[in-house]
Amino acid sequence: MRDLVRLRTSLKDGIEQILNEQIKMEMESSSKYLAMAGWCDRNGFDYSAGFFYKQSDEERQHALKIFHYISDQGGTALSPEVVPVQQDFDSLRSVFEGALDQEIAVTDSINRVITACRRENDFATEQFMNWYVKEQMEEEYIARRCLDLFDQIPADQLFYLDKQLSRVTYDGNVFE
Repeated sequence: MRDLVRLRTSLKDGIEQILNEQIKMEMESSSKYLAMAGWCDRNGFDYSAGFFYKQSDEERQHALKIFHYISDQGGTALSPEVVPVQQDFDSLRSVFEGALDQEIAVTDSINRVITACRRENDFATEQFMNWYVKEQMEEEYIARRCLDLFDQIPADQLFYLDKQLSRVTYDGNVFE
């Protein structure tokens, strides 16, 4: 049955494979953000915990969007095994530094998918992935802006900083 269905899709094996790898990347990001949220909760940074819980949910939704795309195109979407992630961090700043590093890694991975699509002339998948390109611009901006706040707010005001970090948006608004 699989072979018959496979004949009715334009999704090439290489693209399907790299998309499944992107699903894994998105699910690992979700897991990492969940661990960051847990660390923030344990250390009394309630607003940052909420921020990272939201990020974890978003990353899972990103994975599901690709999962559905593969399935809708007649491919085989795979539920990935997620590796253990870091659970402890040195400071609130190190949590946000890890978030920026993670977003940069996701951007690099998205770029690899787009490159593969261009190589295979898979314009439909490239068009689908353009949403992720825009999303990553926003995610990296927010992570960088959060780190900027660590230099703007004195270290003795960590709980005020925690509150402000949760308000960072892509349009640059932070303070109400």
